[in-house]
Amino acid sequence: MPAPIRKAVFPAAGLGTRFLPATKASPKEMLPLVDKPLIQYVVEEAVASGIESVIIVTGRGKTAIEDHFDISFELEQLLKERGKESDLKAMRAISDMARFGYVRQKEALGLGHAILQARDLVGDEPFAVMLGDDIVDSETPALRQMIDVYEKYNAPVIGTMQVEGEAISRFGAIDAEEVEPGVFKIKDMVEKPRFEEAPSDLAIIGRYILTPDIFNEIETTRPGAGGEIQITDAMRSLLKKRPFYAVRFRGTRHDAGDKLGFLIATVEFALKRADLSSEFKKYLRSLDLNE
Repeated sequence: MPAPIRKAVFPAAGLGTRFLPATKASPKEMLPLVDKPLIQYVVEEAVASGIESVIIVTGRGKTAIEDHFDISFELEQLLKERGKESDLKAMRAISDMARFGYVRQKEALGLGHAILQARDLVGDEPFAVMLGDDIVDSETPALRQMIDVYEKYNAPVIGTMQVEGEAISRFGAIDAEEVEPGVFKIKDMVEKPRFEEAPSDLAIIGRYILTPDIFNEIETTRPGAGGEIQITDAMRSLLKKRPFYAVRFRGTRHDAGDKLGFLIATVEFALKRADLSSEFKKYLRSLDLNE
């Protein structure tokens, strides 16, 4: 039985330039999807998958993330005085859902570099990496689906999805052989390939289960696409030494780091809310979309 996955790393030091000016002074991870910040959805997925320790890699101007997952004594006291017990319980549940640790990425040198900053907190054990703007709506948490594969094959696992056409150039892509429905053994991977050079239509998305030997590979990885230290390049190097697998998870992935993707996710999640869906559907039906 492989070592359990107890820790998850959340790289959250990016500048969020795709959402300027909203992210000029506020972290993109704190953008609200209906009434919860993006990063909370991903942390909840981690906890529902069995994660006990959450490690968030932050940067300058990201203290709102730490405040969100901390106890707010003033707010809780106010809710208590006003008899809002359900709200009080919900606020306390945010800080109680896991153990939280933080480390700073001083320079934006890429995803691989961000993950490397968590090395001391991760220690010598396998861990998950989850990107806060990849929101996955699924019955079984996407990370849990990946952990099941990790436990079966005792190997690192990457989340993947199929993309159409030239969109593959925005992702890492894998060359892989399907070994069971939705599970692939990876033969090669490349970061942001040109469409004509992509090995397949299987894209790497923001869910990873990695082993601690990835840190040595990151340290020796030279800057790649965009002049950054890419985790795909480090994984490709480690692939020469141990097998990797990929999971095409069951569920819908929303790119909430993209304006259109964020709007679509907002509509989809609002329609799932019992307190909002009825009136929201009425509003949507009232729109004249033929203009």
